[in-house]
Amino acid sequence: MKNRVQLIGHLGKDPEVKLFDKDRKRASFSIATNESYKNQKGEKVTQTEWHNVVAWGTTASFIENYLNKGIYIGLEGKISNRVYESKGEKKYITEIVANDIVILSSKKED
Repeated sequence: MKNRVQLIGHLGKDPEVKLFDKDRKRASFSIATNESYKNQKGEKVTQTEWHNVVAWGTTASFIENYLNKGIYIGLEGKISNRVYESKGEKKYITEIVANDIVILSSKKED
């Protein structure tokens, strides 16, 4: 099996882009995915999940130039878990490392 994830959702805020070592670019943003179902009373319930996404290189450049808050996208990537230390405390992060992004709509649709 391969570590692969596909998500479709809206950007929660404008991407943050940082440059490392003068030529290595990283973009990060969050994406909201929604799942709807009907509860026992027949009412529609929507559950939203937030996912942290990062991308490097040419994918980061694409994100910097074309993506902003509310845009509807599809992405493919892999799940990455990492640990870092801040002020003597270990922090654990799970994020999606995107390698392919498709714009599905330029604005949020209700």
